[in-house]
Amino acid sequence: MRRNAVFCVAAGLIGFSAAAHPAAAHSSSPDQARITAGRLIYQQRCAACHGERGEGQAGWQQRDAQGELPPPPHGPKGHTWKHSDAMLYRIIRDGWRDPFNKTQRLTMPAFGQTLAPSEIQAVATYLKTLWTPQQRRFQREESRNQPFPPAAQ
Repeated sequence: MRRNAVFCVAAGLIGFSAAAHPAAAHSSSPDQARITAGRLIYQQRCAACHGERGEGQAGWQQRDAQGELPPPPHGPKGHTWKHSDAMLYRIIRDGWRDPFNKTQRLTMPAFGQTLAPSEIQAVATYLKTLWTPQQRRFQREESRNQPFPPAAQ
């Protein structure tokens, strides 16, 4: 049911985008649908911490008293683009605990119980739209031997 709702919303957004931008109607593809769905999920689940446009939190490179870093940006100024598809998938699914934390809590929560594998892939695919062409090339090379898992396809 949840997947169908996301698909319906994504399909509606694609239709709206095509109506607003006639050229977009001809560039519709599975990747574009995945990006649109990923953007929607990102806005619902990730933007509160990582920013509406992936800008991250202020001071994201400065550790707090617990040794934790604030949520980083996902755009060109961050480091998300340095991770393979497999690593991005695992971080979103399982969460992340910075090894320098003085606590055992996850720095980033796990979304594996609330997002389907295809939704996790959609979010990671959307993040790629925030990077420079050079960063996308680097990340594509990193992912060559570490792609999304088959479950995400």
